[in-house]
Amino acid sequence: MIRSRKAIPGIAAPAATDLAVLLPLDTQRARGPEPMMVSRWLADLPPWTPLALLALIVAWPLTAYAQQYTYGRAFDALYRWIPFIVLHGFLFNVLISFFAMVIGTALGALLGLGQISHSKMIARTSWFITQLFRNSPWLVLLFIVMLAFPFELDIGKTIIPVPDWTKAVFGLSLPIMANIAEIVRGAINSVPTAQWEASEALAFTRRQTLWRIILPQVIKRMIPPWMNWYAILTMATPLCSILGVQEIVNLSRQAIEAENNHPELLVPFYSFILLIFFAYCYPIARWTIRLERRFMVRL
Repeated sequence: MIRSRKAIPGIAAPAATDLAVLLPLDTQRARGPEPMMVSRWLADLPPWTPLALLALIVAWPLTAYAQQYTYGRAFDALYRWIPFIVLHGFLFNVLISFFAMVIGTALGALLGLGQISHSKMIARTSWFITQLFRNSPWLVLLFIVMLAFPFELDIGKTIIPVPDWTKAVFGLSLPIMANIAEIVRGAINSVPTAQWEASEALAFTRRQTLWRIILPQVIKRMIPPWMNWYAILTMATPLCSILGVQEIVNLSRQAIEAENNHPELLVPFYSFILLIFFAYCYPIARWTIRLERRFMVRL
């Protein structure tokens, strides 16, 4: 006996109603914009990517030659300069990123808390500062800080020089401050309002609710995007070379000049810079994605 198929309204037959259909929750859209695009892109690369880059750099001299100065000699020059470039250059990039992240995190936490203040003046001022530095080019901020800050401080008869790298630290901490402020504000606002109401019913003050109930919950949520911004900051530190700060790109340029500026030196030296930054930021990206999956809010 053959059963007759029942027509499904809206698919095999005209719709029987004009009411809206409640679609299932799209968790990807519910989370909003992707907050960790850079770290996710790095983490999605296969683990053998650094080895492939290294093999490409090593194999280059076997296929490309110049008139008299070969790429083999260029790589020999790179090997001689690697200790100087790493110890006096890349470690300085890491140092700049570390101090800029510390300053930016401290100031950004204050700005983020200021944006949720009940005082309209504090909230609006914090919002304006956040948006100003969040939507400003990093290089422009570095130039402003470099030109606005003095090169030395005169305190009585004592002259204290202000190194360029300290200005670079402060200049890079400004955009980090603004983005950390948004992370803090968004994490606090993600806590259900029922917890605020419950703490108010228990006679907690707003400060007690914030420090004892809300912030302990959101710290775990803020760690993955915080690490993502640290990776972005580290990759942005070569901008300081334009302003004369002695970091890896500037020292690599000096090393190339010491080797008589042969064009064949450009590929090995700058490929090494690319490789060392990738080797430093790739584990951070992998760790960031792992923490995001561990601390994510499950809907």
